[in-house]
Amino acid sequence: MQQRNLGSLSVSALGLGCMGMSDFYGVGDETESLATIAAALDAGCTFLDTADMYGPFTNEQLVGRAIASRRDEVVLATKFGIDRGSDGSRAINGSPDYVRKACDASLERLGVEVIDLYYQHRVDPKTPIEETWGALSELVSAGKVRHLGISEASPGTIRRAHAVHPVTALQTEYSLWSRDPEDELLGTVRELGIGFVPYSPLGRGFLTGQFQTPDDLPEGDFRRHNPRFQGENFTRNLQLVDRVKEMATGKGCTPAQLALAWLLHQGDDVVPIPGTKRRDRLQDNLGALDVSLSAEDLARLDELAPVGAAAGDRYPDMSSVNR
Repeated sequence: MQQRNLGSLSVSALGLGCMGMSDFYGVGDETESLATIAAALDAGCTFLDTADMYGPFTNEQLVGRAIASRRDEVVLATKFGIDRGSDGSRAINGSPDYVRKACDASLERLGVEVIDLYYQHRVDPKTPIEETWGALSELVSAGKVRHLGISEASPGTIRRAHAVHPVTALQTEYSLWSRDPEDELLGTVRELGIGFVPYSPLGRGFLTGQFQTPDDLPEGDFRRHNPRFQGENFTRNLQLVDRVKEMATGKGCTPAQLALAWLLHQGDDVVPIPGTKRRDRLQDNLGALDVSLSAEDLARLDELAPVGAAAGDRYPDMSSVNR
């Protein structure tokens, strides 16, 4: 598979988001999830993304089991910063002591000696970013982490973190229905030589066209509480998806492939990490690498899905993003 650079880190052009294998998107199937990760590695999709709060903790354990005999093939990314309790509570924590403890715990769950890319999952407003990144820099010096990233951070916060230790990648939601990063974030990371990793590149599955009503979502799926999947927002967003589906049909590809191809055409420093827990969806996503888009195609997609086209906020509570 084609490789791309996130700063100085070389990764597969498409990654695999593993969150949904353990949490948030209905009931998982461990056997199928392990087979999906194996199929991704076999296809050269070697950039795997997890986090300690997925599960919580169980997704790192799953990924650790999946890569136990193939560690050298994997660029492994995980995250810290959302302290999720067994009672469902969540707290943002970027204190240096927590950074060190979280890293050691992730290394143990993953069964590895070093994490290739370690993200700060959310910025802690109670802890100066310089203190968090000072602790992260110590982890690099100690050989526990190779590269550092940050997720859902503002341009100013990214600059402050980068001044303490080079930021390798910014991970933020980016897709045909979440184009906010085009305002300032992309310009900032490109100025600083930081790679961009779009999460939810398929709009949490909406852009695949598989949902026609909110009832199509499994029971217990957190998307049932997501503003973009509710009421009038769902109806309006379905119109956007129908436009994408029509263009995909004309291109001879699936809506998912068109949406991912659009992201891949946004720059060689952009590496989407579509998540799935099924091998058939994985193969569909990988097909995006064979979809070529002309300047006219890209202009057409700008018309079909312009900035701000999606109805509803990305989260029920937006207070913890873009700090």
